[in-house]
Amino acid sequence: MGELVDHVDEQDQVLGVVDRAEAIRQGWLHRIATIVCRDEEGRFLVHRRPDDSSRFPGRYNWMLGGAAAVGESYEKAAARELSEELGVHAAPRFVLTFLCAGEISPYWLGLHEAVITSPVRPRAEEVAWHGWLTETELESLVRQQDFIPDAREAFDRYRDLSRAERASTSG
Repeated sequence: MGELVDHVDEQDQVLGVVDRAEAIRQGWLHRIATIVCRDEEGRFLVHRRPDDSSRFPGRYNWMLGGAAAVGESYEKAAARELSEELGVHAAPRFVLTFLCAGEISPYWLGLHEAVITSPVRPRAEEVAWHGWLTETELESLVRQQDFIPDAREAFDRYRDLSRAERASTSG
């Protein structure tokens, strides 16, 4: 058996434990934890997946992450993924969850963010290129065809939430 994950329902309640590959094949909901990295200047870390990657080869993303393990919270999974993929330790801040239709299969996406103040050391098997982009630069990149569609949806939700929070604190 491969990577085990919680099989969840439309309310993100656990139904049982399944193999992630089987969940993807069957279209069963499971949990994906993601993390958005920002630097002290507020720029976003963006990366391109390796060309030989099994999922989204050569495409751009603004999130890092992966499946939450059985019984693992979104926050713990996001922190683990940050350490595994960038070699950085930080406490992710929860932003939102949403039911994502997904290009490969449906899943619950838990989005977090962290401010990164130390150098990043991306794993070559996960990240072929990375750079820090302003929100305007990221907005432009998100609309390009080689950006991962699931990440585009997450960006739109994040941006809309951020705008709503800014509007509520300025009025």
